[in-house]
Amino acid sequence: MSDALICGIAGAGAGVIAQLITYPLDTVNTRQRTDRNSKKMKKTLGTIEQMCQVVKQEGWDRLYGGLAPSLVGTAASQGVYYYFYQILRNRAETDALVRKKNGIGDGSVGMFSSLLVAALSGCVNVLLTNPIWVVVTRMQTHSRKDKDNHPKLEASHDEISVVVEPSPYGTSHTIQEVYGEDGISGFWNGVFPTLFMVSNPSIQFMLYETLLKKIRKRRASSNKGANDVTALEIFLLGAVAKLGATVVTYPLLVIKSRLQAKQDIGADKRHQYKGTLDALMKIIRYEGFHGFFKGMGTKIVQSVLAAAILFMVKEELVRCARWLLTGRSAANAIR
Repeated sequence: MSDALICGIAGAGAGVIAQLITYPLDTVNTRQRTDRNSKKMKKTLGTIEQMCQVVKQEGWDRLYGGLAPSLVGTAASQGVYYYFYQILRNRAETDALVRKKNGIGDGSVGMFSSLLVAALSGCVNVLLTNPIWVVVTRMQTHSRKDKDNHPKLEASHDEISVVVEPSPYGTSHTIQEVYGEDGISGFWNGVFPTLFMVSNPSIQFMLYETLLKKIRKRRASSNKGANDVTALEIFLLGAVAKLGATVVTYPLLVIKSRLQAKQDIGADKRHQYKGTLDALMKIIRYEGFHGFFKGMGTKIVQSVLAAAILFMVKEELVRCARWLLTGRSAANAIR
């Protein structure tokens, strides 16, 4: 089994575990990002308050709205990303060694090369998985109080009120809704800001690998073993790397979410977006720069926690897979 395939499978598994643990925070943050009311018009609820509000008004299951396609999307995204990242990383390392033989460099992959590898991997990931995240965003922002899509029928004033419960807002319904509104192209709504957002994992992985390399160098020089990095240290490195990347790219995430969420037909035109530039100008005009940072505190907590779990679990899965393969190969050689 190739090293790229091991990293791809480990990344997918780690991504699913991290997503399961942090999904309620992700749902609340998506709703915060797609809230199009200005700060003056609506009192901003805290993360815990909003979670309680969702549970009280819509039930516990709404905190996990879109979980199934999200897990598919997370596994696909992490698998695709890590697979192509490892292939391109191996190529970059080979080129670095060739340059060293020619008397150029020290044989290690520089920060710029790491950034480029992560960016290219991110672009491939975005183009292949964007439709999944359009569906997930729709399902996370769907509210059972939505009267536009699921009208409630009530009896006359003198009769007992009868409410027709809306049909379940499942994955297939969401796919049909997106296709009905915009056709096939609707599944790539928000793809342009998302492509720009490849700088997020690029910055994240650049910071992570730079810090990891420094720790391993320090361990090697102190005769403790170059690979002697604990799970806790991996956890902390992943958290620090994700924190820096999230703060820088959050406004792009807000624009992407606004474009992927349902555009209410007949609603206030100020809250409808025709594209990335239109969304950018309307957010500035009607909400101010504050609009680009709605829910950032929630996102930082969710992203840092998810990234830390992802890195820790991924490294452990890769280590276990290599150990199993090495042990099996040794056993076969003895036979």
